[in-house]
Amino acid sequence: MPRIVYRHASVERFIVSAIGEPGEREFFIQARSSEGINTVKIEKEQVRALVLRFDEILTDLRRSKTLTITRLEIEKDLDMDPLELPIEADFQVGIVGIKVNDLLLELTFQAISNQDVLLIDDLDSGPDLLILTLDALTVARFSLRAKSIIDAGRSVCPFCGLPVNSSGHLCPRANGYRR
Repeated sequence: MPRIVYRHASVERFIVSAIGEPGEREFFIQARSSEGINTVKIEKEQVRALVLRFDEILTDLRRSKTLTITRLEIEKDLDMDPLELPIEADFQVGIVGIKVNDLLLELTFQAISNQDVLLIDDLDSGPDLLILTLDALTVARFSLRAKSIIDAGRSVCPFCGLPVNSSGHLCPRANGYRR
């Protein structure tokens, strides 16, 4: 089956959001440009790892004096609107690749497959790709929103550190008593 490669050279909107109750949420990343709109399903831990890497890249750019974005600029037009409808994932993200070129980042999402490496985009076959070109301000806004989405999940048990469902949980540090 031929692969589909979605490209967004100038992204207008790049967000992550979650649907469902804490503990059962599904995470989606949505990108919109003049090319159209794409939605991919992603795991919460992949979002967390992506945010950590984005923060490292932004910190490196600030240290090199290449980036001069303030917290106020990031928060000024922060997009907290919901995902655009209909929410239909083009694919489930398997591998994420990031390439930094000055103040632009090229972000590549590859669909889950039996490949354990990111395949270059000029192949006729292979897993689908979503390739985005993002500026540093868009990346910073994505990270800030993603942190709030991740933190909106289940609370953590103060004794064992495991997530607590709305019905409580059996705490291993309390010898199995429900907390």
